[in-house]
Amino acid sequence: MSGAGTPDFFYREAQRLGYVARSAFKLLQIQKQHKLITPGSYVLDLGCAPGAWLQVACQSLGPLKNGGAVVGIDHKKVKVPPLYCDSRVQTVCADVMKLPKNQVRALSPRQKGFSVVLSDMCPLVSGITTRDAALSAELGMQALGLAVGRAATAHLDEDIRTDRLLNDAVCTADDNGILQPGGHLVIKLLESEDNKEFSRICKPLFRKASWLRPKATRSSSREIYLICLGLRS
Repeated sequence: MSGAGTPDFFYREAQRLGYVARSAFKLLQIQKQHKLITPGSYVLDLGCAPGAWLQVACQSLGPLKNGGAVVGIDHKKVKVPPLYCDSRVQTVCADVMKLPKNQVRALSPRQKGFSVVLSDMCPLVSGITTRDAALSAELGMQALGLAVGRAATAHLDEDIRTDRLLNDAVCTADDNGILQPGGHLVIKLLESEDNKEFSRICKPLFRKASWLRPKATRSSSREIYLICLGLRS
């Protein structure tokens, strides 16, 4: 629905095409521009409710014979949507903020990690801009730490390193993350000054890191996505 409470174009299109949420079009645009998911990819979807990104991720894998897998994690129980999804998709009900990394890695085929990590996690918005941005940064750092492990701390400024909000998320990480070398990472954040730090951390770790505000984002939303391509080994 739009900010005014009436169905907008993307809401209507989602219903027409069978996507469970308009957010599907955000990943469709990211996928169209960056080709993150290819046949045979192992995809981890953090904050997967209600399942629209699961649909797009599986759709992007191509026919079942191409292989690949999609694992969604959310603190809510998420039923795999029947349209666009197949046996390659599974969901896990868990709090990713508390889930040990070895348990997440164990969800990947042969426990070798994932080739794509998508984080569409977002805090419950309170309307207090600074609080919401801080909670969003915490979720973003958790996704980053999960993906790249302790490498995330190497490019933190000392003042950020001692900031408990960000420190807790990355310092519990082991040396290796669950993202495979050459893999891709997408993190949703709320626009804030902290985003500059995210960009500075990720650029040395990946071949390319850029920002995108998808067309399907509501005009009233401060959501923005950090697209990180090609994790350096």
